[in-house]
Amino acid sequence: MKKNRLIPLAVTPILMFASSSGLASQLIYEPTNPNFGGNPLNGSFLLQNAQSQDDHEDPNNPADLYEQPSALDRFTDSLETRLLNQLLTDVGDGNSGELITDDFIVQIVDNDGVLTVLITDRSTGDKSEIIVSGLNPTN
Repeated sequence: MKKNRLIPLAVTPILMFASSSGLASQLIYEPTNPNFGGNPLNGSFLLQNAQSQDDHEDPNNPADLYEQPSALDRFTDSLETRLLNQLLTDVGDGNSGELITDDFIVQIVDNDGVLTVLITDRSTGDKSEIIVSGLNPTN
C-alpha cells in the first residue's frame, strides 16, 4: 500500500513540469518608445506624460522676457514713425531731409531719381547706406 501512494507523488512533479513547458514561449522585446521602433501611436502619450512631469521653468522663456512698453515709449515710437513718414513725403516732393533721434541719425537725399538713405547708429557709430535707384522725381 505504501508503494501505491509513492507513485502518484513521484509522477505529479513530472506531469507539472511537462505541462508547464508546453505553455512557455520565447520572450520577445517590443519597445514602447517610437524613436526606438515602438508603436508610433505611443508618441503623443509618452510626450504628454513627460510634459506633465516637467516642473522646471525655462529661464530664457521669450514669454517671460517681454515687457510691455510704457505709454511714453509707445508715444515716442509713434512720433518717430510719423516724423520719418513726413521726411519721406518731403523727399518725394524733391526735398532732402534729416531726422535725429536718441538712437539714430537718418539722412535722406534724392539725387535725380536715386534715393540715398544714410542711417547712423549714435551709440556705436555704425553706418548703413541704402540706395534705391529707378525712382522718377517727376511722379
